[in-house]
Amino acid sequence: MSVAARYGDPDATLAVHNDVLNLQLAHRSVRRFGPREVTDDELTALVAAAQSAPTSSNLQAWSVVAVRDPQRKARLATLAGDQEFVRQAPLLLVWIADLGRARRLARRADREVAAADYLESTIIGFVDTALAAQNAVLAAASLGLGSVFVGAVRNNPEQVAAELGLPPHTVATFGLAVGSPDPTEHAGIKPRLPQGAVLHHERYDADAADAHISTYDGRLASYNTRFGLRNNWSSRVLDRLRGPESMAGRHRLRGTLERLGLPSW
Repeated sequence: MSVAARYGDPDATLAVHNDVLNLQLAHRSVRRFGPREVTDDELTALVAAAQSAPTSSNLQAWSVVAVRDPQRKARLATLAGDQEFVRQAPLLLVWIADLGRARRLARRADREVAAADYLESTIIGFVDTALAAQNAVLAAASLGLGSVFVGAVRNNPEQVAAELGLPPHTVATFGLAVGSPDPTEHAGIKPRLPQGAVLHHERYDADAADAHISTYDGRLASYNTRFGLRNNWSSRVLDRLRGPESMAGRHRLRGTLERLGLPSW
């Protein structure tokens, strides 16, 4: 059933099944949480799962800040698009692309790490952070917890850095609100593009892939209507990417990274 929901296609099937696949296929963003706290033991398990993700050259170029204090969460929510679920979630994990640890290591060893100034190293920080966080999302689901990513922490990264006391050469990449899902939340498994739109064999075939978009537009429009949302996928993509005015301040991110000690040359 979750495969059909994932693609919005009642005929979609998978020939292989296991508990991990079922958790992944059933993933949805949770924006309304119940009253139960996320325990310290659960937080430890989430971070252990995150640290089990792949990491480029074992640099482990990320950190995470666990925020439970209601006042701090409220301030972060205001900075991150004023989203109420950030305030309501019992736990907010703010994931940090962290090249500061390597910088401090170099300072103690009286060594130079000039490669940390380049775009490649910034990308490593962001990629490692994303891989770790997605592991945590799956671990949370296995514990009966729901979550939702909060990209809007990049709306005001310098203020977020100040709120969290981040050291130089680090930046908050995104948040992750975590908690017990409220069963009354009106939400579902959002359909994704058909595999034919994203899976290529041997060489990229844009025409064949893009031929699936009109079908997906219809499926997502139907899903959106069920949950009081408007438009199809194509319209939402074009609206989101129409220009700097659609980026909630994130069009200034390159300059912000430089001020935070990540010049990304």
